[in-house]
Amino acid sequence: MAQQQDLSDIYSFLPCETPHQWIECALKHQSVMLIDHAHCERKAASTAINLMYRYPDRLELQAKMSRLAREELRHFEQVLAILKKRKIPFRGMSASRYAGGMRQHVRKSEPGQLVDVLIIGAFIEARSCERFAKISPYLDDELKKFYLSLLKSEARHYLDYLKLASDAANGPIDDRVAEFAEVEKTLIEGVDDEFRFHSGVML
Repeated sequence: MAQQQDLSDIYSFLPCETPHQWIECALKHQSVMLIDHAHCERKAASTAINLMYRYPDRLELQAKMSRLAREELRHFEQVLAILKKRKIPFRGMSASRYAGGMRQHVRKSEPGQLVDVLIIGAFIEARSCERFAKISPYLDDELKKFYLSLLKSEARHYLDYLKLASDAANGPIDDRVAEFAEVEKTLIEGVDDEFRFHSGVML
């Protein structure tokens, strides 16, 4: 059985913990959670590949995003297998406002645009890691084992994104990270109409 790992760095990075209301909603909508989780893994791979095409001259980004894309696609395949085993049809699903809400604050000019996109990537990976850890104790053994098995890679992905953001900025990014942390907190603690893996709370 995969064990819970030390996520102290993740909790220090994120501006807030996932509200317990989200966990309660996830347990009531596990099929939606799994379907949206699959979409999230596929989107993460797509984001990594898009960054590789947009910034071909950044060799460290090429290496890290190539590995990340492969891992995210593997996770996507694993979620699809779980859906198939549980006879849950995979289907299209509207995105939560989380990533879009973050991207509204991305700067238009370079290198600021790249820095911001990478910082957002770090928050998405860190929040995913935190939510896997938060909900895993409440899940059946199969899902618990799977979600705990994802913690190590998600934690590494968040660090990779932060390192690449710092390199792209060629200097400190603390102020920009703090600005996105405020946005992220508002999205996580805010009210959403639809449950999604990265949604806020539902009343």
